Amino acid sequence: MEITWYGHSCFRLVERGMASVVIDPYNHEVIGCSPLKLRADIVAVSHDAPGHNYLPAIKGKYHLINGPGEYEIGGVFITAVQTNRRSQTKVGNRNTLFVFDFGGVTVAHLGNLQRVPSQTKIEALGDVNVALVPVGGGGGLNASKAAEVVSLLEPGIVIPMHYQTPDSSVDLETVDKFLKEMGVGTLESQPTLKISKSNIPTETRIVLLDRKYV
Repeated sequence: MEITWYGHSCFRLVERGMASVVIDPYNHEVIGCSPLKLRADIVAVSHDAPGHNYLPAIKGKYHLINGPGEYEIGGVFITAVQTNRRSQTKVGNRNTLFVFDFGGVTVAHLGNLQRVPSQTKIEALGDVNVALVPVGGGGGLNASKAAEVVSLLEPGIVIPMHYQTPDSSVDLETVDKFLKEMGVGTLESQPTLKISKSNIPTETRIVLLDRKYV
């Protein structure tokens, strides 16, 4: 399968013969970056904020998933687990963690997670091969908390998201602090990540993706 990052927390997951997925499309007028114009069979929204729920960016018909549950759409199995942000009561402060299973390759998107989840929440996600993790603070995990979550999930690959980039207008930390927390030096970024059962690392590896412009 192929994973592409469009900036902030927005990704597209594609596998031949299965439904395509876009996660957390953003409103560029709020976030910065360039406007999105994407197509997908499934759109997953982690929480109700313009950096994550801008559905006008998605063209055509799609299945929307924006809450907890278990789903099967177009050959993709999806587990969605709800967590709360700072407030335990306001609907807008709910966050959903997603795990997408593409024929045995699992990708977890942690949305705008702010706190380290309980062991129960972690176990509900199951085995995670690739984790898309917010690392830049602001409304999401900061570098040290992100590193703690990674140690709990033990994924094969970590792709940082939700951090400061040159064209972002959101006040976030850069990815460097997270890399330092993980004991990693400078990394070369790559355009996309192609992953299969046969090339999942046995020890956690960090992959930086270039933001794709559309």
